[in-house]
Amino acid sequence: MTTRAEWETLLDRLAVDELISGYGAAVDDGDWTAYVALFTPDGRADYTSAGGIAGPATEIADWLASTMRLFPVRQHLIVNRRITLEPPSAVALADYVNPMRLDDPGTKTTAPNFVCGGRYTFGLRHTGTGWRIQEVLVREKWRS
Repeated sequence: MTTRAEWETLLDRLAVDELISGYGAAVDDGDWTAYVALFTPDGRADYTSAGGIAGPATEIADWLASTMRLFPVRQHLIVNRRITLEPPSAVALADYVNPMRLDDPGTKTTAPNFVCGGRYTFGLRHTGTGWRIQEVLVREKWRS
């Protein structure tokens, strides 16, 4: 028989998985309001290993909005999620592959011409509104 604790763990894992999927979708869709809403009020992100910046989620959203204009075609594939729950906290490691297309008004193709991959480390916290990202660390491993 399944215990209440097992059900709560399952629901937490599903909620964390949805949060990580929402992160990729917000970046790919350029929905910076949704991006910031995924974070705790003191949430931070660190993109320095990919040549970016580190700071509060709101500052990062502004930086991403500016930077991602260079890549009108982008698609995060976030896989191999490993979630460690210790409510009210959690850590999720997730690998990513991110094909993108640099903006080139003279071309008619949408095929990617820039691809990178690495691993995210999400530090998560359960809040009154559900699971939120307290910190995300991007560790880019390669790019082509």
